[in-house]
Formats: sequence, structure tokens, C-alpha cells
Amino acid sequence: MAYTKEQIEKLNIQFKGIPPGEIISWAIKNAQKAVVTTNFRPYEVAILDAVADVKKDIPVIWCDTGYNTPNTYKHAEELIQRLGLAIDLYVPKQTSAYRDAVMGIPNIDDPRHAEFTEQVKLEPFRRAMDFHRPDVWFTNLRKGQTAHRDSLDILSLSKDGVLKVCPFYHWSDTQLDVYLKERNLPNEHKYFDPTKVLENRECGLHT
Repeated sequence: MAYTKEQIEKLNIQFKGIPPGEIISWAIKNAQKAVVTTNFRPYEVAILDAVADVKKDIPVIWCDTGYNTPNTYKHAEELIQRLGLAIDLYVPKQTSAYRDAVMGIPNIDDPRHAEFTEQVKLEPFRRAMDFHRPDVWFTNLRKGQTAHRDSLDILSLSKDGVLKVCPFYHWSDTQLDVYLKERNLPNEHKYFDPTKVLENRECGLHT
């Protein structure tokens, strides 16, 4: 699936206001290899449910930093079982216990923060994408989350040329709350990302 910038801009105009399921169906129909990524943060259940509803066996890449809360791990296990997710788990090459002993969790002003982010998130993600080599990547990025994400749209190209599809891009938390309530889906808010510290900060996967 190869599209020019102009084609993507036109498609984004067409897709605005279209139900996520229709966008997902279009992308899967035109994809050679599609994946969805998740970290089971708040509202991730929406993209997982919507994509699994169209393609049950789609690979679900979970890059687990090793620092998730017990609530997040329980939430992940519930969704994996309930939605029948085809999880492909990727973890850092170093254990969190080893890292805690030699580095800890550096704050964002610490020179070691870049190395920490590389270890717990970027390297596992690259490893996953190198293995799957998708041409379509479903993710639950939404407008208003960060300044960078405000510059994206429903469709955008990753830095590696993969078509990134964000079916809920224009949705608010309130709209997603209704979506989850209608489908009786659980949400989880006790989530911790050790690479971000601040909610409106990018970790590097989408930049």
C-alpha cells in the first residue's frame, strides 16, 4: 500500500466523520500486512475492539516496558482473553530489576533518559516492526494528545513509510466513553509510562 502525500490528504478529507470500522475495513482490504500496536493505556480498548471486529487474527504488538501498573497488567489480560487478541509480546533486552540497579528511571532532564527510552520502548518497537514488516499500522493516536499528534490525521506516513491509520483520530474522550459504554468495554486509567513523565510528551515512537 503506497500512497502519495496528496492522495493521503484527499483520503483524510473523505474519511473525516466516517465510522472507524469503515476506515479499518478499507485499510485492511488494501493492506498486504497490517498490525495494531498497543500499550493498554487508557482508551486503547477502543482500537483493539474495532480492529479485532474487522480482522480477528491481526497481529497485536505489545511492547511492554516492564513498568506497567498491576491494574494495567490485569486490564491487558482481561482484554486479551475477552477480545481473543493475537498478542505478540516484545520486552526490553534488559530486565527492569537490572536497570533499576544501574540506572533507575531517569527524569527527562537526565542525560541517561534517552538511553532509558531506547532500552524500554524504542528498541523493542523497532524489533517488532522489523519482524512483522507491516505496510499498515493501526494505532489509537488522537488529536489533542500532543503538539506532534495535532500535526497528523487519520492517515499519515511513519518515518519508515508505513501507513499509520488512526480511526479514532478526531474522537474526544467523551465520544470514546460512549463507545465503550455501548459495547460494555472496560477502560483503565492507572497507567504509567516511565519514558514520558508528562502526559503531553512524546516518547519517540510516533515522531
